[in-house]
Amino acid sequence: MDVVEVGSPPSLLPLYARAVLPRRGGGGGAVPDRALRLTGLRPEADHVAAYARLVDDVLTGDLPLTYPHLLGFPLQMQLMAAGDFPFPAVGLVHVANVIEQRRPLPVGAPLDVTVRATGPHPHPRGRTVDLLTEVALDGEPAWTSTSTYLRRGGGDPGAAGPRLDVDEQLATTAVRRLGGDLGRRYAAVSGDVNPIHLHPLSARLLGFPRAIAHGMWTAAALAALVANRLPDAVRYTAVFRAPVLLPGTVEIGVRTGETTDAVMRSPSGRTHVLGRFTTA
Repeated sequence: MDVVEVGSPPSLLPLYARAVLPRRGGGGGAVPDRALRLTGLRPEADHVAAYARLVDDVLTGDLPLTYPHLLGFPLQMQLMAAGDFPFPAVGLVHVANVIEQRRPLPVGAPLDVTVRATGPHPHPRGRTVDLLTEVALDGEPAWTSTSTYLRRGGGDPGAAGPRLDVDEQLATTAVRRLGGDLGRRYAAVSGDVNPIHLHPLSARLLGFPRAIAHGMWTAAALAALVANRLPDAVRYTAVFRAPVLLPGTVEIGVRTGETTDAVMRSPSGRTHVLGRFTTA
């Protein structure tokens, strides 16, 4: 596999513009056999604090569990915006995310970030690709993530999609009222300017009745609610079941036992996100 060294984080806005272009040969083939690497990244304390406020996390001397996703996402987009990636990035649906943190990452520490892709893989509603992110501290992998994205259409009924056997009826422990500007606020911090999150008009052009919350904001909101219960070495699996429309209200249920389980749902009972935290 080729490893391409990237000098600085790529700008996401032009990458989204490129991501809508047709794929070479019609698309649908294997992902490119290369990785992108960015070394010496130092998350700034002010940026980490802004992220923590946005997801209702408690600010400590370490990065929030989901924050390193922001470091890898520009490299994910650079891979997906390339002409040899099998599917256009705009239109892919984030259906699952698995994070494994081996040890906490101190704010301000120099980090090396590497991203590669695998797939496509069969799915009941289409095909998926996995974007794999590794964050290294002092030359050793400390945080990894697998982001699974679905390209809808031509699915395999016999394939298994992401599943998590979390009780969807967990008692409500928190309620979040989400403003219509949440997508724009998250985009301002994360750089993720996907139009489905920014405005009702751009969301409707892509098939949604109004703007939807970023999937990783919902995952971060669950993680923030249980952050003080988690070990330093933790595995976090999130399965995204349905988008959260903005503005809106969500309920969060949490149960701690052998695992820490969480669910985000609407007041009507529709499940949006399932989460499970285990010791890594």
